[in-house]
Amino acid sequence: MDGQAHQQRIASVRPDKETMTRQRLPYFIGVSADTVGARGLSMHLVAIPPGARASPHVHDGYETAIYVLEGRVETRYGAMLEHAVISEAGDFLFIPPGVPHEAINLSSTETARAVVARNDANEQERVLPYAVPHA
Repeated sequence: MDGQAHQQRIASVRPDKETMTRQRLPYFIGVSADTVGARGLSMHLVAIPPGARASPHVHDGYETAIYVLEGRVETRYGAMLEHAVISEAGDFLFIPPGVPHEAINLSSTETARAVVARNDANEQERVLPYAVPHA
């Protein structure tokens, strides 16, 4: 057995507090560079409060995959946020790098929850605000 494989450890993470992200959404941080020393991915739980929405933003250089656990979320995307897709419990959503978008919880009474995975262990460092151009 080589020394590097012998020194690696499996890590378990149970998020115990909410963290506000650059997108203005509450995350429960799971796997990341900070929590477990991940190098190429991150995975978190997002809980979008009733009626809440993310600030428009882009992910600079990394992909995002989302699995919706509860609720219905509209994701608006494109240069003018002119396109939309609605995801609900059981749906997967893929967001390519650099695509402007925002997520909106369509319920005014229920929290929407989703697992968010990215191929960047420090992804919050490359979340960039997006100013929607005026038409």
